[in-house]
Amino acid sequence: MVEMSRNERELALVALARRVLPGGSFGNLSSDIVIGEGRAGRVWDVSGNEYVDFLLGSGPMFIGHAHPDVVAAVQAQIPRGVTFFANSEPGIRLAAAIVDALPCADKVRFTSTGTEADVYAMRVARAFRGRDKVLKFEGGFHGMSEYSLQSLAPKRPGNFPQAVPDSPGIPRSVSGDMLIAPFNNAELAASLIREHRDELAAVIVEPFQRLLKPRPGFLQALRDVTAECGIPLIFDEIVTGFRFAYGGAQEYYGVIPDICTLGKIVAGGFPLAAVCGRADIMRHFDRAEVGDAVLPQIGTLSGNPVASVAGLATLEVLREPGTYDRVFATGRRLMEGLSGMIRERGLPAQVIGEPVLFDVVFAEGEIFDYRSGLRQDADALRRFNLALRGEGVLKGDTKFYVSTVHDEDDVTKTLAAFAAALDAEVAFRKTR
Repeated sequence: MVEMSRNERELALVALARRVLPGGSFGNLSSDIVIGEGRAGRVWDVSGNEYVDFLLGSGPMFIGHAHPDVVAAVQAQIPRGVTFFANSEPGIRLAAAIVDALPCADKVRFTSTGTEADVYAMRVARAFRGRDKVLKFEGGFHGMSEYSLQSLAPKRPGNFPQAVPDSPGIPRSVSGDMLIAPFNNAELAASLIREHRDELAAVIVEPFQRLLKPRPGFLQALRDVTAECGIPLIFDEIVTGFRFAYGGAQEYYGVIPDICTLGKIVAGGFPLAAVCGRADIMRHFDRAEVGDAVLPQIGTLSGNPVASVAGLATLEVLREPGTYDRVFATGRRLMEGLSGMIRERGLPAQVIGEPVLFDVVFAEGEIFDYRSGLRQDADALRRFNLALRGEGVLKGDTKFYVSTVHDEDDVTKTLAAFAAALDAEVAFRKTR
């Protein structure tokens, strides 16, 4: 495996990070790399090593790093002021663009992070329903709150619908307010929802859970049973919003929730997220509508004008004709190329996901929910990721995020890196 060279400056920064940061990192990517610059579909570390970037800041940089339209919008806004704790024209116009784009959105409330957006989505559903419990799906990620960190990655999965806390520091009482169902099992999910209909405030789901495509009919089954029971359905579209289609996964899969959350792409790489939904639910944020029953939601940077102009510029780029056709075509070439190389080498692996968001899974048999995903050979995936980095391709622990600006050179380099990484895996297995 090739290893990138590190200069003294980057090594010094890594050492400093280990001294001042827990684990030597921000808690995201591993601490052995320090990124210094990004342009279009590539990044450079502080040592000057160049990478085709499929990390994309964990997804926000869908139109690439330092897109000239986004840079120009931000540079024009900064001299006018960076935050006001009051309404601003960019924030109002971004909210209007979201309402125009998303089928479920009558009203929008901004937050600064996806975690906050998911918390407030569940909270406004509780206010609307007057109930406490929320049903989520095992393996589903909804941010870093106490409620979300229930059965995200349980080492010993429990019996449905019992929630298993994933982190120290979570009060035991929280688990009692979360119910857990298996993703892609429409029959069991519907049964649990009907059984607990008088306790449930909401059902929250990633319409595309991490890397798992919904089975045909699964999302519609959730829509049907929640509508039958009068329970709000929340789509967590922090990742999928504006990525799968301009109208998000709800447009892509043709199923419309009552509430959805947005992040990542919607702010063009700046810290802004949003809760969107039906007017009769979102009215609980409005004192004029509900009086003392109002749900307070205050954020110093909510609707930040710099983030808002970045988001507006990003959405304008995404509205250009052919944008989604091109990015899906790029992703399909990468997925099909990687799948073909795996077959040629006879490796027990497969490529799963959608063209804009996929990864390799070192396991055989259908991967359709959290428990089937536990068959993954995690060590093989780590080796693959490290080998790719040595070949100048950067991704996270899981997921290839594909951008609208990954070009022919990026695809060619990546396909060559796939071949080298898979050859390294074949060689490794022969030595065992």
